[in-house]
Amino acid sequence: MYLTMNRFKIKQGEEQRFIEIWQTRDSQLKQVPGFISFNLLQGTTQDGYTLFASHAEWESEQAFKNWTHSEAFRKAHANAGAPASKDIYFSSPELECFTAII
Repeated sequence: MYLTMNRFKIKQGEEQRFIEIWQTRDSQLKQVPGFISFNLLQGTTQDGYTLFASHAEWESEQAFKNWTHSEAFRKAHANAGAPASKDIYFSSPELECFTAII
């Protein structure tokens, strides 16, 4: 199994707007070969931001890489850098990838 996590620092007070972006987005993941599951996690609030993480499980690293080069990926991220939502971010998202060992 392969796990990917994107960490987002969202400006305090913009949490609901961030959640709504994810709730209304067409992620395209359900029809992607090798995709297992997805969760959006909300963490603590500190120093002017709230931590969120998108957590996806994949059958393999190759399945994840295939998705990142697919039309489904392009569609899912088409509005990711839209000016209307850029102001909610405290800093740039940070991608972390893991291979399950146990």
